[in-house]
Amino acid sequence: MTQAYIVDALRSPTGRRKGSLAHIHAIDLGASVLKPLVERNNIPAQDYDDVIFGCVDTIGSQAGNIARTSWLAAGLPLSVPGTTVDRQCGSSQQAIHFAAQAVMSGTQDVIAVGGVQTMTQVPISSAMLAGQALGFTTPFAESKLWEARFGDAPVNQFYAAQRIADHWGISRSDMEIFALESHKRALYAAKEGRFKSQIVPVEGLSIDETPRQSTLEKMAELQPVDPTYPSITAAVSSSVCDASAAMLIVSEQALKKYQLTPRARIHHISVLGDDPIWHLRAPIPATQAALKKANLSLDGIDLVEINEAFASVAMAWLKETGYSHAKTNVNGGAIALGHPLGATGVRLMTALLHELERTGGRYGLQTMCEGGGLANVSIIERL
Repeated sequence: MTQAYIVDALRSPTGRRKGSLAHIHAIDLGASVLKPLVERNNIPAQDYDDVIFGCVDTIGSQAGNIARTSWLAAGLPLSVPGTTVDRQCGSSQQAIHFAAQAVMSGTQDVIAVGGVQTMTQVPISSAMLAGQALGFTTPFAESKLWEARFGDAPVNQFYAAQRIADHWGISRSDMEIFALESHKRALYAAKEGRFKSQIVPVEGLSIDETPRQSTLEKMAELQPVDPTYPSITAAVSSSVCDASAAMLIVSEQALKKYQLTPRARIHHISVLGDDPIWHLRAPIPATQAALKKANLSLDGIDLVEINEAFASVAMAWLKETGYSHAKTNVNGGAIALGHPLGATGVRLMTALLHELERTGGRYGLQTMCEGGGLANVSIIERL
């Protein structure tokens, strides 16, 4: 089988909500990573086979197949197609998987993958509000078949985050300690210059705006996002932000043709479904299934990136798998660096690749919870 290789990976800074990137049109934010990706690699732009982008809530500035429109906005050839993927929070990780599958099948050789999300312009509730304008209180309301199977149990990320915390015995104070560590790691990594090689400046912004100095005392003062879920506050949740990311995936034939140096090989890709009422638990069984398919154990994984949608999600994964927190999200996770929904998958992969290179590790695993009880798992091998 043909192998799929990662040649390059980059990202924008994460701009905080209503921050330095808030005014940038989503298409332009996507173009801001595609243009340098093409410029700094030795492949003529017209030779790209496809552009695959992740994006969630494709309305407003994010509508109209933003993979295609971002490519065109970057001034790149009209002949190159594009498609936009929505696997909820795992959208751009799934974009990586689709690109790898295209290369492995032998049908394509050069693919730009990425993701973009401007959560300032298109808040996470926008799609729900649009649905309400059409008379739907939720996507599941009045579905007789859904209600027959799941009843009226909430499909709600806050409910799931609280349920996971309760099930695994994770207290609010435990989560606040974890969240504070995420910020400390991100701030330390920035101070050490670890992000410089992966960030491309956007309109003068060259550093992440989302990591912040905080204390356990400040976190303890915050009110829950909903009184029904007493442990879930903004402090233990991923940061809302605006960002984009992009990656170049090619075949062995393309490596030779364009004289490229591969940085990593995609060793394994998979996705698994779980109970949608649990909503955020899927990374645990997905990781177990992926390792079995890949004939690996966590002992052989040098680094892990798991999306910190909420502290309880990552902490439950660590508890269940027994993997080392010291080797997980080593430069901070989404609590500090933000969770720009459609862009997060490639942002995490970019972080994983650069950290494997910095530390000399061989295998890195990435996973994340996704709406509807889903989780993607990717394993890459540094070359």
